[in-house]
Amino acid sequence: MLLSAAKTMPALAPVKMLVGKSAIVTGSTSGIGLGIARALAASGANVLLNGFGDRQEIETICDDITAQSGVAAHYDAADMSKPEAIDGLANHAAALFGNVDIVVNNAGIQHVGPVETFPVEKWNAILAINLSAAFHLTRAVMSPRRTASSPRRSSRLTWLPSTASSA
Repeated sequence: MLLSAAKTMPALAPVKMLVGKSAIVTGSTSGIGLGIARALAASGANVLLNGFGDRQEIETICDDITAQSGVAAHYDAADMSKPEAIDGLANHAAALFGNVDIVVNNAGIQHVGPVETFPVEKWNAILAINLSAAFHLTRAVMSPRRTASSPRRSSRLTWLPSTASSA
């Protein structure tokens, strides 16, 4: 009886707990990262997506997020292996939103092979994107030059670089 009553109840609107907040989600043009960006937007946060892919398709994703959630959704193609590009990503978010309240460091790559033949350039890329990028973005977002002009209310940082979704 209780189950049938639940089926007839109207769907509730998502709780907009993050209205007025903004988020950067790296690795968010597909998979887990895109799911996180969509969930943050559904909760009211403006989002800045970052990742690989066709720019036009990603802009369509941003338009879709905006249409579904009513928040601002933008894209930045910053190369997460380059600290200066990461700083540019943080500057772009600050220009769009003022404060960045939520950072989800989700970008990640992988390469599998025997250690004796593992390409050094692949190793360096893995460290740059899976480890160093999270440090550089966190540092850039928390920089005093950004927080001085717009005082920080509160921040949430999440690091979850994973390539498991592509396995």
